Amino acid sequence: MNDFIFNELDTDRIRLRRFSKSDLKEFVAYRADPEVAKYQSWSHFTSADGLAFIQEQANQDIDKPGTWFQIALELRSTRELIGDCAVHTLANDPRQVEIGFTQARAHQGQGYAEEAVRRLLDFLFRDLKKHRVIAIVDIENSSAIRLLDRLGFRREAHFVQNIWFKGRWGSEYQFALLHEEWPS
Repeated sequence: MNDFIFNELDTDRIRLRRFSKSDLKEFVAYRADPEVAKYQSWSHFTSADGLAFIQEQANQDIDKPGTWFQIALELRSTRELIGDCAVHTLANDPRQVEIGFTQARAHQGQGYAEEAVRRLLDFLFRDLKKHRVIAIVDIENSSAIRLLDRLGFRREAHFVQNIWFKGRWGSEYQFALLHEEWPS
């Protein structure tokens, strides 16, 4: 584990930063959208959920084993919150992390998620020196699957009806990428 305080990372169009209380309205708006939540662990997302989440994340460390750290995605040009990325440093091996990503529907299909996740991977591999990054995706989430494919992730597993999800059995793919596979 590294002693690193996460503040922000920039791309041409996106700023990856910590969440703040001023994000609450936009955060709840996209997380409450049923289409955005379709493949996520939540079904209903309220202002109370959003406030509790933001308060919890205020003291979170990006590289603490066993925890999830959420990163706000902000359009640099407008300072609008458009989504978030998640980093879960594995408790049993902190050299490995799991990532996730969520994006407001109005900003999907414009390359923002790819730009943000690419910058996050640079940070994880170059700055935090992670060995391996994984992502677990619902097999019906074709947009996330295409994004991981474009980023060079390898599909390592297909879990068939492995999770009780929103009232039915769901299946998932596990993707992975090694440090040595990421362009330097």
